[in-house]
Amino acid sequence: MNLTLSIDQELLERAREAAQAQGKSVNQLVREYLEELTTTREIEADLTELRATSQTGHRQGWTFDRDEIHERA
Repeated sequence: MNLTLSIDQELLERAREAAQAQGKSVNQLVREYLEELTTTREIEADLTELRATSQTGHRQGWTFDRDEIHERA
C-alpha cells in the first residue's frame, strides 16, 4: 500500500541523512517506526488489562479464593 506524506524539504533531507547513516531508506525508517508504534500500543493495552485484572481476577468477575488455591485434588 502506498502512503503520501507532506513534509518540509529540510526535514526530508535530514531524514534521508539519518536513514543513510543507518543503511536504510526513509521508507524503511517510517515503516519500522509505525510497526514499533503499533506494537508498543498493543503491549500497553495488554499491560493495562493485566493491571486491571491482577487485583480482582479476570474480567468475568471470578476472583481467586485462598482456600481454593491451596486445595489439593
